[in-house]
Amino acid sequence: MKLSPAALSALFVTSASAFVSTRTFTPKSLTRIYGQAGPPPFSSYGQPPAAPANPGPPSYGAPPAAPAAPATPAAPAAPAASGGNPNPLGGKSLDYTGGDDPNNANYGRLTDKLNEADIERRKAAEEAALRERAAEIRREERLKKIAYMRDMPDNQPAGTVEEFMFKEGVQDQLDKLDRDLVGLIPVKKRVKEIAALLVLDKMRRKLGFETSVPSLHMSFTGAPGTGKTTVAVRMGQILAKMGYCRKGHVVLATRDDLVGQYVGHTAPKTKEMIKKAMGGVLLVDEAYYLYNAANDRDYGQESIEILLNVMENNSEDLVVAVAGYKDRMDKFFSYIPGMMSRIGNHIDFPNYSADELVEIASVMARDLEYEINDDAMPVFKRYIEERMQLPYFSNARTVRNAMDRARMNSAIRTFEKYAIRGENGGMCSVEDLKGIHADDFQVLLDDILYADTDKRIFA
Repeated sequence: MKLSPAALSALFVTSASAFVSTRTFTPKSLTRIYGQAGPPPFSSYGQPPAAPANPGPPSYGAPPAAPAAPATPAAPAAPAASGGNPNPLGGKSLDYTGGDDPNNANYGRLTDKLNEADIERRKAAEEAALRERAAEIRREERLKKIAYMRDMPDNQPAGTVEEFMFKEGVQDQLDKLDRDLVGLIPVKKRVKEIAALLVLDKMRRKLGFETSVPSLHMSFTGAPGTGKTTVAVRMGQILAKMGYCRKGHVVLATRDDLVGQYVGHTAPKTKEMIKKAMGGVLLVDEAYYLYNAANDRDYGQESIEILLNVMENNSEDLVVAVAGYKDRMDKFFSYIPGMMSRIGNHIDFPNYSADELVEIASVMARDLEYEINDDAMPVFKRYIEERMQLPYFSNARTVRNAMDRARMNSAIRTFEKYAIRGENGGMCSVEDLKGIHADDFQVLLDDILYADTDKRIFA
């Protein structure tokens, strides 16, 4: 159906009149809608136009009145006091304030994201430039070294081996090893070979030759009391003198020091011992006890894996030496081939002979400032020969125990002579305090010859 223009106008006026008659407008509501107070809308419909206020009669011939000043527009109303929201329609602002999405932290301004990407790109470019510059410096140094080695005459003096041996203190350590250890000719030879390699390697480095740190991990096999710990101490001091160890100290460890008793206990214990030995030598005595082939759940395997990792990655700051009986160590290496391949120096310590053990006793007496009488040496040698036939013989440790008992027998003899019997008015001489007589060793020999069979091992 089509409506004429007159019908549309009548419909519009009727709707507006109904709206005005049913809605009451207040200045406050008008302010909220239009921003300022004023008459209600459509209030002038159906009313005659208002007459001007006192227009007065027209003055003919009078000059025209000055034009009225333009009306000053009203200042916009201040925002509502509640919340200071300038939105004329009321309610919350349409600005984005976040939301409850937990992934809001991943969102951001596009400009911020572009700036961050640009910063990362510049950092990557700077790092690449630094790496390229470092590689260029290495190439330049390499070329300089090649030129230096090419132009260096063959008769370039590099110093004498003796000079390096004495200057670094290596010869002093080797002399001390000869003085403290009796016999062990193969062991001393092997130690000197390692020292020679280190000295020549340092001489090559002085001239600019390429050098690499040799494998210094060691395996000491032999019976108890054959000097494995003493040799380890001397090797640590030699490595420290040559600059291959920062400290040169030796840390002795056993299974109890490395393996824990429950899950998660082994790794901290092993790493703590490694930390103590850093810069020196870690000597693992009786290392075959770390692995128990009969128990797959044994915690020793974890300790072995940590040791293998350290031996491979920290070989320049830690030397690991394993020690034990030869047959058991060979079996241990068969179970752990990685340990065998990482050890470059295998040194076997043979048992001492009776004459060497007697000489060891003389060295011990000299260090303690005792004097063994000449007639006491044959008695002590016979004691050693008899003791070597019994179980649990421990080479130099057995000699040390025998020397301790001989010193005690000497003290008892001197005390009875001067303190109990009162000979010489109780005054003893220096020889009485320093001498060890044949009777002091005869007591030990009698314990073996005349004691019961099951008690001879304690003699």
